[in-house]
Amino acid sequence: MKNENIRNFCIIAHIDHGKSTLADRMLEITGTLSKFQMKAQILDDMDLERERGITIKSHPIKIIHNSKNSKKYTFNLIDTPGHVDFSYEVSRSLAACEGAVLLVDASQGIEAQTVTNAYLAIENDLEIIPVINKVDLVGVEIESIKQQMIDLIGCDDEDIMMISAKTGLGVPELLEEIVKKIPPPDIQIEKPARALIFDSIYDSYRGAIPYLRVFDGEFRTGQKIHIMSTGKVYEITEVGAFHLKRKKTGVLKSGDVGYVVCQIKNIQDLKVGDTVTTVENLAKVPLKGYQEMKPMVFSGLYPVQNDDFEELRSALEKLKLNDASLQYEPETAEALGFGFRCGFLGMLHLEIVKERLEREFNLELITTVPNVEYHVVLRSGKEVVMDTPSKMPDAGSVDYIKEPFIKAEIICPSEYIGNLMMLAQEKRGTYKNTHYLDAVKAQIIYEIPLSEVIYDFYDKLKSVSRGYASFDYEFIGYRKANLVKLDIFINNEPVDALSVIIHREKSQFQGRKLVEKLRSLIPRQQFPIPIQAAIGSKIIARETVKALRKNVTAKCYGGDISRKRKLLEKQKEGKKRLKQVGSVEIPQEAFVAILQIDDK
Repeated sequence: MKNENIRNFCIIAHIDHGKSTLADRMLEITGTLSKFQMKAQILDDMDLERERGITIKSHPIKIIHNSKNSKKYTFNLIDTPGHVDFSYEVSRSLAACEGAVLLVDASQGIEAQTVTNAYLAIENDLEIIPVINKVDLVGVEIESIKQQMIDLIGCDDEDIMMISAKTGLGVPELLEEIVKKIPPPDIQIEKPARALIFDSIYDSYRGAIPYLRVFDGEFRTGQKIHIMSTGKVYEITEVGAFHLKRKKTGVLKSGDVGYVVCQIKNIQDLKVGDTVTTVENLAKVPLKGYQEMKPMVFSGLYPVQNDDFEELRSALEKLKLNDASLQYEPETAEALGFGFRCGFLGMLHLEIVKERLEREFNLELITTVPNVEYHVVLRSGKEVVMDTPSKMPDAGSVDYIKEPFIKAEIICPSEYIGNLMMLAQEKRGTYKNTHYLDAVKAQIIYEIPLSEVIYDFYDKLKSVSRGYASFDYEFIGYRKANLVKLDIFINNEPVDALSVIIHREKSQFQGRKLVEKLRSLIPRQQFPIPIQAAIGSKIIARETVKALRKNVTAKCYGGDISRKRKLLEKQKEGKKRLKQVGSVEIPQEAFVAILQIDDK
């Protein structure tokens, strides 16, 4: 059975192509919100999203649309992120929908994340509505962009909608197209209850609240919910849908999108992608769920105050409810104490998670140098997985190291191809092919080590292309490489948090640059502080932070020179003792110094 009056869809696009603005216009035109309630990026409810002008989380909302055919339709809309680091949010949203609005900026054309999101929608067998946004801008080449969209998804010219999300031009027509093109969900009320957890949040008073897409049966207040992976049972105290805020409805039926409150205090009982059912109408077979996301970048998060370790653990548990791609495990570093080794999807993801922890949970954190996961093959034939340099086996037992590679897709105006190819070659990239999307836009494919991409590749890409290039990547596997561990010694003590795995050809240059940088960052003491970079037992670079000299003879006015010599000798003896027992305070800036080292 079909419920002809429900449409579940999401808006997908490259970053900054107008997804949130289109969602704003839809809410305004359908009367979901009044003009007094409206503000830009209304669905982006985090301050961080508003400050940066990007969507970090997918945001569901229920819209009632009065169609021209005199029927009322319920739209369950999900606004999704556009940055490659949050593609997991997009894939989860697509699994909860029957259709997608694929948005392309008329001034930019198809970009890297547009291609990826389009393929994700096709893989999920969704109905795609192609839309060109910002058609009211002067000088845009609509015909060229139309041809790009036709080549990408194989649609016809007349299928492509023309809108301006900012002014509302074409948005009412798009709402009617959603009614016509996107199929209603299959309604299976009579079947045992099954719903997919596509997201969740933590509420201080109500515990973990799962967001559900109901496929079969129904969920009502007072029923008992059964979480299939853990077998845990909870009583439903509230059921509702997403308007601007959560709103009680009392029931969620097959085809609906909403939330349930069950007072789940143990956060570990809830997992995104899990299937829930009811004790009253128990299902035996779980839904397909989501593919586990594999972290691409690893970094340590440590509280500045060691007493905050438990607060950090609790904060990570709560944040993981809202960010299923975050992974973490406890670890200890000699220089930093107790903390967590965290896995992220990219550098922006790392940055956002750190900032959310500091803002939402009032923590002060130190991050270590980001790393990727390496596979170390020992002489015995055993393969060891290593996501931090401190886990590197003894150099004598290592046969070779394999590092992760990605397939990088760069879309840019053809005039910048030369600059971008030079950048990819500098990052040890292997050229694969070039495909021209039209006369002025090209797609370049490279295979590049992930470790070369995580630091500054995206910034340099934007710099050499004057902001016109876009970048997307996918993991393709591990390959053998000539890598070494670069250790940093401060005052003759190794600092694990500053160690990095690096290509042998770049080790000399990076070691020299890093010790120079650290010399300027580490505060001077009353004793000299040697800073050394080493590969195994070989020192490849050294700098020294000079000692502060206290003028111990300042109080001597004239008199015998032997008195001054006696004071200087006493100072010399004191400095020897300081050098033996003196500890060095390493500032936070030192741990990110490696990120600021240029390759040239």
